[in-house]
Amino acid sequence: MKLHAWIGDTGHCSRREAQRLIKAGRVTVDGRVAGIHTPVREDADIRIDGVRLGPRRKYVYIMLNKPVGVVCTMARSVEGNIADFISSDTAISPVGRLDKDSEGLLLLTNHGDVSQRLLHGEHEREKEYRVTVDKPLTAAALEGMAAGVEMLGTVTKPCRTEQAGERTFHIVLTQGLNRQIRRMCRAFDYRVERLQRVRIMELELGDLDMGAWRELTEAERIKLLQPLGLL
Repeated sequence: MKLHAWIGDTGHCSRREAQRLIKAGRVTVDGRVAGIHTPVREDADIRIDGVRLGPRRKYVYIMLNKPVGVVCTMARSVEGNIADFISSDTAISPVGRLDKDSEGLLLLTNHGDVSQRLLHGEHEREKEYRVTVDKPLTAAALEGMAAGVEMLGTVTKPCRTEQAGERTFHIVLTQGLNRQIRRMCRAFDYRVERLQRVRIMELELGDLDMGAWRELTEAERIKLLQPLGLL
């Protein structure tokens, strides 16, 4: 792990401030003045101005297969909230949203930087959905959605579409406008009957049962954090 990220994860200061402290020669690792590229072990003795830092915060990353009817909130006062499905000793929040009438892959974490960089970063992050509509698809409709659709005072960014059945297709988006896929389908006179998110970046829903959840594996954690610059 990068030294400035390790320091940031202790809560002592931001990662940017940690970089400034390292460059100023105020950080030591195992008794030696550290540089930006100094390697760091989990059990390293890391100090700032001679004061040893506490342990890193434990981050939790959870994948949920959200059913239709569940609201993307942890507030138990809201009927059908996510907390009814997940038992966690750590305060976690959903990363982004899935509409109440949509289902599929939802990430939850206590790592605020993940939400910030995944949803608001300068790089476009892919999300893939499997969509079933009310009547047979046409090539013109799929091409039209991929090219961009006028909605909400703008035009959607170009995306990828691929037919998966007579009335089913996959769509890969890099933006998340309000009810975007449903509005895109409506522009071509289709009504969405089922909308399931199956992938976020390189994380895939796979065969996780409806309503089930689990913590990310180490390999999945790397797939999530590395592209976001958090490892």
